[in-house]
Amino acid sequence: MKIKITIFWVFILCGSSSLSSQSYLTPSDTLNKKRFNTALGFTAATYATFSVILYNTWYKKFDRSSFHFFNDVDEWKQMDKIGHTHTAYFQSALWYKGAKWTGLNEKKSIFTGLICGTLFQSTLEVMDGFSSKWGFSIPDMAANIAGVSGFALQQHYWQDQRITLKVSSIPVSYSSDPILSESTSSTSSLSTRADQLFGANYFERFLKDYNAQTYWASVNVHSFLQKGNKWPVWLNIAVGYGAENMFGGFENRWSEDSQNFIADNLIYPRYRQFYIGLDVDLPKIKPKNPFLKTIFSIINIFKIPSPALEINTQGNVVFHLLR
Repeated sequence: MKIKITIFWVFILCGSSSLSSQSYLTPSDTLNKKRFNTALGFTAATYATFSVILYNTWYKKFDRSSFHFFNDVDEWKQMDKIGHTHTAYFQSALWYKGAKWTGLNEKKSIFTGLICGTLFQSTLEVMDGFSSKWGFSIPDMAANIAGVSGFALQQHYWQDQRITLKVSSIPVSYSSDPILSESTSSTSSLSTRADQLFGANYFERFLKDYNAQTYWASVNVHSFLQKGNKWPVWLNIAVGYGAENMFGGFENRWSEDSQNFIADNLIYPRYRQFYIGLDVDLPKIKPKNPFLKTIFSIINIFKIPSPALEINTQGNVVFHLLR
């Protein structure tokens, strides 16, 4: 699951750089065959490269099996499922932009985003289905469909993305206090466990650490109000979801050097977090500089750090200056 999130993010950022760099060019009013062939070639090359690299760098390491299913709906308190939704949403948005650039009409461009987003995500699920370590996850697939559908439905009915899916990640400092193994013959720590699971540097942690991540639905309030309203067109209200104290998919147990460890649930309880805060819808600022417009389009997949209120399942209400 962790490697999938990493590959997804790398793909999104690379893809957005390629397609969004064309966003300052005026989309063709009619189908431009040269642009269409360029986009088609880019899509085919990206898909082939994505599939080959994914298989050889990850799935090839594990034993294959006959196609089977795996129910992981309870893993990571569904943070990974929301991650699937977020990824599928932005994949659809990118391919939609590419289709519009070629001159395809609105309906065909939305359909292109829907199909391409589903194709890329489904490829991962099928590879999982033939891996003995995992299996085809119906919950993952449902999350993928929710993501591509969320983009397509908004674009079809509103011709706009009034609700944008975003992500933020605030680094977590993990305890180095020793944790005894079940045999009491060895020690570890949450810091060591986090390094194993999430990586030791900021970039890896940003991609993989579900404890640090928060996923947001950023709502453009101005677009839901009557025309002529005074609400700033760029100022959004964001509703977020996160989780804390997760050191394993289902529970906080792990093995290290043939020793088994468990994090005390009374000290490190796994719990959910719900947020409400402010955000900036960067493309709505509409900068005149084409390069800046492109940058705004790319980084709009991330929530701008701002004050937020957290309500969690531990019964606590916490104010965050930046989240």
